[in-house]
Amino acid sequence: MPSTLIDSAIFQGIFSSDAMRRVWSDENRTQKYLDVEAALARVQGRLGLIPQEAADEIVSHCQLDQIDMAKLRQQTERIGYPILGVVSQLNALCRDKLGEYCHWGATTQDITDTATVLQIREALDLVDADLSAISKAMADLARKHRDTPMIGRSNLQQAIPVTFGYKMAGLLSAIERHRERLAQLRPRVLVGEFAGAAGTLASLQTGAMETQAGLMKELGLAQPVIAWHTIRDNIAEVGTFLGLVGGTLGKLSMDVKLMMQTEVGEVYEPFAHGRGSSSTMPQKRNPISSCYIHAAISVVRQHAAALMDAMVADHERSTGPWEIEWIVLPEAFCLMAGALKQSRFVLEGLEVDAKKMRDNIDLTHGLVMSEAVMMGLGPYIGREYAHDLVYDICRQAVKQDRELLDLLAEHPEINKHLDRPALAKLCDPANYLGQSGLMVDRVLATLR
Repeated sequence: MPSTLIDSAIFQGIFSSDAMRRVWSDENRTQKYLDVEAALARVQGRLGLIPQEAADEIVSHCQLDQIDMAKLRQQTERIGYPILGVVSQLNALCRDKLGEYCHWGATTQDITDTATVLQIREALDLVDADLSAISKAMADLARKHRDTPMIGRSNLQQAIPVTFGYKMAGLLSAIERHRERLAQLRPRVLVGEFAGAAGTLASLQTGAMETQAGLMKELGLAQPVIAWHTIRDNIAEVGTFLGLVGGTLGKLSMDVKLMMQTEVGEVYEPFAHGRGSSSTMPQKRNPISSCYIHAAISVVRQHAAALMDAMVADHERSTGPWEIEWIVLPEAFCLMAGALKQSRFVLEGLEVDAKKMRDNIDLTHGLVMSEAVMMGLGPYIGREYAHDLVYDICRQAVKQDRELLDLLAEHPEINKHLDRPALAKLCDPANYLGQSGLMVDRVLATLR
């Protein structure tokens, strides 16, 4: 009986992905608990801290199909945490009371935190793959449309010409920074936890640090230099990273939505029969994926804030802030997976109308070239005077509904310095793209 969009049989494919949902499923989470317990038993058996016979027996039962999930739910509701229920079931499965050596010297949070880090590692691999695919799609668009002129916009008003490749390269530069951030945060985040009740490992009189080191090596995680039971910046950093990625995807979705407006019509989300149609207006082609991206990343940002709230923990083991992570971390990753999937869909099939982009540049009869004209006149009559003169001529062009070039060519203070061909060159959008092409090339040159 799913009750959230992430698990909804109807919406789960829109707001998340099957792969990410598996990472944060009850089954995978519980198997991660078992993986940690098994690794702990193997290490302590090798070190002679528990009998090897006990280690082998414990490991043989650390399989999800041996755990009664319905019983684990009952145990968790009674106890408040699932780990003791898992350990209790393992103990009961082991022969000759060998299960009593399970969980030796560990505490609930050790197993929970380490299992969560293992889940984060799997989840970040999925995010990394999507970011790589998005990077490629953006790079393809930036390369293909390096010199495709379109209007740049400021305060939702037409500004000066840019290129569509330049717009894509700007977003691409952010995606590449996110990929760099992901690589940088892995060593800080992929660190396990094995520290005992209050973080001092007092539960193991001998072999404490050897157990910790061996356990982390077994799991492929870094060894903590000190307990982080209530020092949660690592988890908050993951949430902040997801929030930053979401911000960039939100910027993409916002621009696509605005460019899909009927009056603009410069790009369109990929077409599929019936996609984006209205129940009452047959002509509609709504920006479906962009809307879902916007919704998902807005929630992810709030979850990032909640994970920072979870940092404010009390003493050596907390009373409540820790559980915030249980709620929001899986949702943040699942929603981000949906936003990444929708972004890939948009970018890999984006329809670009270069002709409409040029038509929109010409919409104002040349007014968007006023800065170019001002700068061209500046050496002759001064930049400030040129600004005021061109400003007045622009107002006339609007009032008279005439081409800016015609009025410029007629003006005596202008035509004595620049003839019509020179003014036409200033009014050509293709001649006022600045260093956009070079900037596109520079971004493409930095791709990982």
